[in-house]
This record gives sequence, structure tokens and C-alpha cells, in this order.
Amino acid sequence: MEQPPHQQQVPLALVALERDVAALREVWAGSMPAFGAIGGAAQVEIEQMSDAGLVQVTDALAKTRRDIEVLLATVAAEVTKRSGPEFGDVGLAKAHGFHNPARLIAASTGASRADAQRLIAVGTATAQRQTFTGERLPSRHPHVAAALESGRIGVEAASAITQMLDRASARAVSSKADIVEAALVDLAARVPLDLLNRGVREAEARLDPDGVEPREEHLRMERSLTIREDGHGMLHLHARLDPETAAPIKTAIEALVTDTLRHREPGEPGPAPVVDDRRSIPQIQADALAAICRHSLGCEQTLTPLAKTTVVVRLDHDTLITGLGHARIDGIDQPISARTARRMSADAELIPAVLGGDSLPLDLGRTARLFTKAQRLALAERDGGCASCGQNITYVDAHHINWWERDTGPTDLTNGVLLCTPCHHMIHRDGWQIHANPSEIWFTPPPHIDPEQVPRLGGRARFEVREGRAA
Repeated sequence: MEQPPHQQQVPLALVALERDVAALREVWAGSMPAFGAIGGAAQVEIEQMSDAGLVQVTDALAKTRRDIEVLLATVAAEVTKRSGPEFGDVGLAKAHGFHNPARLIAASTGASRADAQRLIAVGTATAQRQTFTGERLPSRHPHVAAALESGRIGVEAASAITQMLDRASARAVSSKADIVEAALVDLAARVPLDLLNRGVREAEARLDPDGVEPREEHLRMERSLTIREDGHGMLHLHARLDPETAAPIKTAIEALVTDTLRHREPGEPGPAPVVDDRRSIPQIQADALAAICRHSLGCEQTLTPLAKTTVVVRLDHDTLITGLGHARIDGIDQPISARTARRMSADAELIPAVLGGDSLPLDLGRTARLFTKAQRLALAERDGGCASCGQNITYVDAHHINWWERDTGPTDLTNGVLLCTPCHHMIHRDGWQIHANPSEIWFTPPPHIDPEQVPRLGGRARFEVREGRAA
């Protein structure tokens, strides 16, 4: 006799979704007011949730979404397999009126074909393999597959990792690729996607050092700048620039933007402006580009903010000497080859930050209040931008962990941290504790954010793949 629907066994593939929905239902109910909620549309109920409850509901919804996308990726891979060219016009996609499986998936999800292709690629890359005899073999990327199945990472993170591994697999040692995959999965479970992408680029450069220069040459050949005027008289500039070409442009524009934003801050030395500057960031960037071009056409004096601005190329001492390995440009995530780093380091307008060579005296104790340029370079190597959120290095300042006046804190590297303005204010407002050493920096949350006060890793180590950290 057929069982009632509520007593039927849940298919194994749907167990995770059933569990997600049950957890979501529980936290949703727990977020409602104790005195009873006023029923109605979802927005009405959500508006009545407590702050803590709203965060829990957000986490539960995100977990449900990840598990749905994982199952959708598996389905998309199977749709693609049944739509292969060997099936011709009777393949699944064409039989349903679609030119290819990506179009079918995009039509079903309402997303773009690029999103559909990502689902297909992740589903295919993490699917179990099957031999001619029917034997089941593990996925090509077992660590990514396991993390997806458990809900530790999402499809976008899996896509970033598997695409890089597939690119580098031809020249990488398989044992090292496995270690890097595990390390990247661990990283993806701890950081947002933008920081993961930085880690993926760095991992690819380490995994396939010989591939950095060919990829770099490909990017260089793809550089372009187009200028056109539309019917309203607006000029449209669209640029695609490789890291070496982009570095001086990005650095110069950001220097002028940062100078403008500093003059907006209350208490900035100098006379107050007569008229408030209400320009948006994109408008300031456009004006900065125009100012640089006007200067190059006629002015013989350097723009003041640019006189204090340099492009910093960071490379190991061995890389500088041997020409083997890779390097980084401050403010740009894509690694560059040793050849490009050595060429840029020979430019008098750039600063090569050579790591592992003779160092400058960077601990000043109580003899100076402000961090020096050399100290900021050292802090930038450790923190990689804002040590808390990862904000671009252009928009951060060096701050004392133990305050100069209140705590008599020294102007030393172990008492310094790079923070953007929002994170700086948040950390002081909420009472976070910061502990630093020359290579790592840790943030300890206050009890009202984490009752157990588990320290959280910040700085560059947060997104830099370290094979020893792999789970």
C-alpha cells in the first residue's frame, strides 16, 4: 500500500535540503517576538525579527541556497552529459528546443548563460568518474567535491578553485596540486569570494611558476583602450589593462582620489572649504584622470599628491637575483613574472620591496609618533591592505594597536596595523582586541559578538594559501 506523502522516504539527494528547511523553520520561529508575531507577508514577519534572529535566518537561508546550487550543479552536469554531440539532434538539450545545455539551464534558472555554464563546469569537475566497466572513481577534485557536498563552500568558490586547478594541472605535480586544492578549500570556507580569488591567483603562481609569464604575456596582448562619443556628447573610455600597464595609472588616480577624500575629513589641517565637495567617487576618479592628462600636456611641476606616491613591487630576494618565481604589485591582485618585476624594479619611479634582503630599522619605539614610509611598506607586506576586511592598500592608514597617548604604545611593527576608516572605527567602537607579530595579525572579538572570543586571523595570511594550513 502506498505510504502517505509525509511518511514517504526522502530521496538521499534531498536529505540536505530537508534538513536545511527544518533548520530554517526553527530559526525563523525563534527570531519572532516572545509576545507573539503579527502574521502576514514575509516582509512583515522579517521586520519583527530580533537582530540576532535576523542574522541566524540569513545564515540558514545562505546554507539552503548553497545546497540547492550544489544539487543544481549536479543536475546541470547530467543534462550536459545527455546533451553531448554524440547524441546529435536527439540529445536532451536539442530535443527540448535548445541549442546547447547552457541555454536550457539558463532558461530554467532565469540566470545568464555565464551562470549556467558555471553550474555545468562545477558539476562536471566535481562529479564522480566512471570506468568502462562501470566502476565508480572519485572526482577529479575530491576536496572541492566534499566541501560542496557538506555545504562548506558554494558554487562560485568551487568554480574559482577548479578552473585554476584545471589550468595549472598540465604543468603542476599532482601531489602538490592535491595539497593546494585542500588548502584552497580550507581558505574558501573562511573568507569571502574576493579574498579567495586573491588566494587562488597566488596559489596558481606558486603551483605553476612557469605559467605566470605566458599568462602575463596573454594579458599584455589583450590590453586595449577605446574612446567613443555618444549622441549626447559624452565621451566613453573603456580600458582593459594588464597589471604592468595598469599599475602607474591606478596608483596615480588613487593618490589624487585619496588626497581629495582626506580633505573632506573633519579636523583636517588647513582652511575649511568654501563650497562642500559633493562629487561621487567615480566623478572624483574622472576628474583625477583629467588632471593628470592636463598636467602631462603643459605643467612642468609634479602634482603634489603624486609627488608622494610610488608604485611598490614586492618580490623575494632570490627572485630578484635568479629571475625565477613571481612578484606582486601593491593594489593589484594578479601576480607578475620575475622578468616583469625585475624590469619594473629598475625604473627610478618605482620602489622594489625586496623581501629577505637587508632590512631597514623599522622599530622606532617612543622616539616617533607617526609610522615611517619604510614601516608602512613592512606593514603592507604583512597586512596586504586593511588587515580586517582586505580593502585595497590605497585606502588604509597605519594605526597604533596600543594607542600612542593613552597606552604609551610604541611606533613599532608589532604595535602597528593597517586599517581602513570603517574598520578602524568599528574595532574601537565594539572593543575588539588586536595582537600582532611580524608575520601575522589576529583580531579577538568582544564577548557580545563571540562569547568564546575565538581569535580570527587577519592580514595577508588570511587569504594567502599556506599548504600547511590545509585541513
